[in-house]
Amino acid sequence: MKFIKYFSIYFFSIHLLSAQPAPGTVQKEPIAITGAEIHIGNGRTIVSGVLIFERGKISYVGEDVSKTNQIQRVIDAKGKKLYPGFIAMASNLGLAEIEQVKATLDFREFGTYNTNIRSLTSYNTDSKVIPTVRSNGVLMAQVAPQGGIISGQSSVFQLDAWNWEDAVYAADEGIFIQWPNPSGISRRVNAEVSAESSYQKEIKALRDYFDLAKAYASEKAPTEVHLGYDGMRKLWTKEKTLFIRAGAPKAMIHAVQFAKEYNVEVVLVGAQGAGHILSFLKEHRIPVVLAQTHRLPSHADEAVNMPYLLPKILQEAGILFCLSMDGYWEQRNLAFQAGHCLAYGLSYQDALASISLNAAKILRIDSRCGSIEPGKDATFFISDGDALDMKSQKIIQAFIQGREIDLDNKHKELYRRFSGKPR
Repeated sequence: MKFIKYFSIYFFSIHLLSAQPAPGTVQKEPIAITGAEIHIGNGRTIVSGVLIFERGKISYVGEDVSKTNQIQRVIDAKGKKLYPGFIAMASNLGLAEIEQVKATLDFREFGTYNTNIRSLTSYNTDSKVIPTVRSNGVLMAQVAPQGGIISGQSSVFQLDAWNWEDAVYAADEGIFIQWPNPSGISRRVNAEVSAESSYQKEIKALRDYFDLAKAYASEKAPTEVHLGYDGMRKLWTKEKTLFIRAGAPKAMIHAVQFAKEYNVEVVLVGAQGAGHILSFLKEHRIPVVLAQTHRLPSHADEAVNMPYLLPKILQEAGILFCLSMDGYWEQRNLAFQAGHCLAYGLSYQDALASISLNAAKILRIDSRCGSIEPGKDATFFISDGDALDMKSQKIIQAFIQGREIDLDNKHKELYRRFSGKPR
C-alpha cells in the first residue's frame, strides 16, 4: 500500500511539473488570413477567402483581397481550411485531471440538491488536459458539475487563460438536473410498482424544492438567506437555462412537462431516446444536447446504427441539436464524432454546426461566437486537412478572441521525448 501511495504522489508531482503552454498575448495589430477555405459555420463556405480580425473581433470575411493592403501581418493559408472554434458541451473539462487520483477530481458533490455549487470557481486553467483538446479544435467549453438530482451551475469558458476569472465567457449560465430514472431496478416481486413509486416520490421532492425556491425568489428581502434557492433566482427570469439530463423517452417527456410547468428555459442533455418523440420535441421547441453518438443502442429493439443516425433524424425534423462527449479528455474526439455522422447522412455543414454554431445557439451566446462572421470573437483555427476527419486533421494555428495560442501539449511533449529513444 505504501508503494502505491508513494508512486501516486510521485506520478502526480511529475505531471504537475511538466511544461504548460502560456496563454496568448492580447492582439495588438490587425491580422489578415488569405487563401483559406473558410467554413463559416452557418452553412456557407468560401472556397478561397479573406478573414480580417482586430482587437479580438472579426472585422471582415469575404473574397476581396484588396482589404489586406493596409495590414502589416498577412498569413498565407492557401490550401488550408479555416473553422470556427468547436464548443464542448456539458463537459467536466477543467474539473478533472487523473481518473485514478481522487484528489484531482472536483466535478461531483455530496448531497441531492446542490443548486449553489458552481463550476465557475473550481475550473482549473492549469489542467494539462485543456491543451490536448485545444489541439483538436475545441476552443470553448461548457463546464458542468455532476451528482445528485440538482448537480449545480454550469459556466462557459474559453480555453486560454491564466485563471478562471480570465477564462469565464458566460458565468453561471445554466443549472444542471439529473432527471430521476423512471425504470428503477429492483429484485423484489413488485419491482415495477416499487420503481414507479420511487420515481414519483423523487419527482414530488424535486417539485417541492422548486416550489420553495420560486416562493423564495418572490421575496425581495428574505429573512433568512438560502444559498440553494438564491442560486435559482435567474432561472425564473429566464436568464439561466435548465439543462436536464434524461435519456429515456418517458423521462424526457416528463422533464419537459416539468420545465413548462415552471415556465423556465429548458434543454435536454443526453436525449438518447429523442428519435421516439420527435413530434413532441418539435412541438415544444426543445433544444437537445445529444450525448455520445459513438455508443451502442439504448434499447435492445433499436437498430444497431440508431446512435449514428440520430443526428440526421433530428436535423430533418427541424430540432435544434448539438453533439457532446462524456467526461473531459474525451472532448478531443468531438470533431471526429461529428465527422462520423457524415457517413450516416448528415451534411458536412450541419455536422460542423453541431459542434459550433448550434452549441452557441443553445448556450445563447451565438451573437458573440460559434461562426466566422463580422462582429463576433476571432475564435477559430486553421487546419492542414479536414478538421472532422481523424486521418487528415492537422491543426497548425488557432486563435481565441484574437490571441494566437500555443498548440503544444503534454501528448506532443511525450511524443517528442520517446520518439528519440534509442531502439
